[in-house]
Amino acid sequence: MQLDVMLFAAGFGTRMRPLTDSRPKPLIDVAGKPLLDHALDIVRAAPHRRIVVNSHYLGDQIAAHLRGQDVAISHEADQILDTGGGLKAALPLLGAPQVATLNTDAVWTGPNPLATALAAWQPAQMDALLLCLPAENAIGHQGPGDFTLDAEGRISRGGPLVYSGLQILKPGLVADHPGAVFSLNAVWDRLIASGRAYGTLFPGQWCDVGHPGGIAEAEALLRKPRDV
Repeated sequence: MQLDVMLFAAGFGTRMRPLTDSRPKPLIDVAGKPLLDHALDIVRAAPHRRIVVNSHYLGDQIAAHLRGQDVAISHEADQILDTGGGLKAALPLLGAPQVATLNTDAVWTGPNPLATALAAWQPAQMDALLLCLPAENAIGHQGPGDFTLDAEGRISRGGPLVYSGLQILKPGLVADHPGAVFSLNAVWDRLIASGRAYGTLFPGQWCDVGHPGGIAEAEALLRKPRDV
């Protein structure tokens, strides 16, 4: 299967201040390695064709970090484009009939999350597949859950499951979306209404590293014995 991967690394990381006053959030170290490299390790250990990383805030640091690697950069120079707009802007660097997107502000334990999503991806019936977790396995997540799965795996808004930040999506859905700045939530809402948005469960654990306290939580998770 041809799959390209988009890593989101353009955000301002405001919840991570003051750590992000001088560096972008994807380059903050967790367990001795930048968050961006944790995400790249996941992608490189699973089937894929191309990797694209978007950038905006302190993008020169992202570019310097990735120099010489097998990664293309989609730099959002004028303004930050949000998740949907960022993916739409990166489409000229992508070409596969399905694209995985992955947030770079989390760490994982258990099986490879991208491989887990790929194993559940059925493009004949799905236009998007979101990797989700039970709340008890989503370390550091605050607030209510995001989705519910029905018996066939279709998602609906609200419920006990937390979106992990990893999905597989048909890129034409963002190419056809009007405007340059928009969230992928707008695409998901259309797909939920049409019954083409699905979810699947990740059997391991995941930790949100969106604020400074999440670093210690993530490092504690990575130190735990691997039993999945």
